[in-house]
Amino acid sequence: MAKKKATKKASAAKVAPKRAPRNFSTEDKKTVAVIDRTAESVHKKIIGRSLPELKFPVRSLSNVKYEKKVGYFELGKGRKARALTFNTVKTFAQTLRLMSLSKEMVQANDFATKRDAYYQSKNWGECRFKNQPESDTVMDDIEALVSLEGLTREQLRYRPEEHGGALAGQLVVIDKDRETGEEIRIDCTRMGSGAYTIPSSVEHLRFETKAKFILAIETSGMFARLNEHKYWRNANCILVSMGGVPSRAQRRFIRRLADDKKLPVYCFVDCDPYGFANIYRTLKVGSGNAAHINKFFCVPQAQLLGLTPQDIIDFELKDATHPLAEVDKKRAKDALKNDPFFQSHTPWKKALQQLTKMEVRAEQQALAKHGLNYVIEEYLPWKLKNKSSFLP
Repeated sequence: MAKKKATKKASAAKVAPKRAPRNFSTEDKKTVAVIDRTAESVHKKIIGRSLPELKFPVRSLSNVKYEKKVGYFELGKGRKARALTFNTVKTFAQTLRLMSLSKEMVQANDFATKRDAYYQSKNWGECRFKNQPESDTVMDDIEALVSLEGLTREQLRYRPEEHGGALAGQLVVIDKDRETGEEIRIDCTRMGSGAYTIPSSVEHLRFETKAKFILAIETSGMFARLNEHKYWRNANCILVSMGGVPSRAQRRFIRRLADDKKLPVYCFVDCDPYGFANIYRTLKVGSGNAAHINKFFCVPQAQLLGLTPQDIIDFELKDATHPLAEVDKKRAKDALKNDPFFQSHTPWKKALQQLTKMEVRAEQQALAKHGLNYVIEEYLPWKLKNKSSFLP
């Protein structure tokens, strides 16, 4: 019996997948170095009997600047300091514990979601988090801190739980097996009735494509229509479903793909202040609260294909619109008054003023007024032939 058991074990060992040797990437080495340097600085201060402190960038619209030639909201010079005091000792300890967990994950080639990190703290005694918003805030501060060194939360091995978004079209994504390191080629034209799901971490991906452009689409319904009819084949493009405000993974994926393959990015959203000032602006220039990572996650080359206020007139959609709600009017007013992106582009100021004067909004699906596939047969072909109508 002992001999048979040994044989079975040996047989099992033969078919077990061979794990690729652990190679620390440049980003991994940099992440560990930043964490070590921060810890050493704190330790040195304590040994020297002085109060250690950590300095974080101020994350708000008031601490950003926007220049057209740069193309995204840049972080200003505003900083806030967190010194080790009686009142901050818990938050200070939580910050160092999360950074320590990050180092452990890099060394073990592992990751944690934001929810995982919150529950990990339940073993931290008095410095455990009371709720996830508390841990999320500290994690955001840490990301802001390491962003000054060119790192993001993903390099810290903290992954978002949000959906990566769907993709279809003329693209081969080259991924790799995490255990063996074997190359995996994913042909996004051969996904059956589904689509490729963008992973939460995209830095390791490579791309092959002969597509002419990327079309980022606000709604999953419109994406499904274009994918079902294989619009990407006739237009020779890549479709990405944002499903509302684009996630970090979607923005980073589009940015890397567009930069790597020199592809233009066109955005197709609802014609309303939310589609313009939240969805499109977040994709193109980022936000004030995330100014520390905009240089990684925004897509400065993006242009708005539609829907525009002028489209409502040109494509006779007035009877397929909805009244602007008070929240819409306020969002448009705030964009015109306070947002440096809209203030810097005259076409956008005119578009928002035109929309508020019309007092209506239009959804992408309003084009179905002229037929279910009017968007494929008429609208998109016309817009792509008239790129001068795109908004910057």
